[in-house]
Amino acid sequence: MADSPLSDRLDDDDYPAYTMGRAAEMLGTTPGFLRALGEARLITPLRSEGGHRRYSRYQLRIAARARELVDKGTPIEAACRIIILEDQLEEAQRINAEYRRAAQEGLDDSGN
Repeated sequence: MADSPLSDRLDDDDYPAYTMGRAAEMLGTTPGFLRALGEARLITPLRSEGGHRRYSRYQLRIAARARELVDKGTPIEAACRIIILEDQLEEAQRINAEYRRAAQEGLDDSGN
């Protein structure tokens, strides 16, 4: 990433720009909550050269969704599972839509 222009990194949702402390502050939670999400394998932060956890904007959005569920009384393990299932459903729906488009294009190309 060192040769990547700064603007590319700032626009990259997956760039690990946030320290654990900053991420926790932004989410209004504790570093322990972020560690728990890592232990539940919902998010896996990258590590800096010094071994410190670094989070991307994408990971912060996932963590914010987990916090929302936990704040409503959902146990953290269940919240993580819900988010994983939501993500899998969204991906399956995206793939299904692609198949439908391809099938429709095939019908359009064949004159039907």
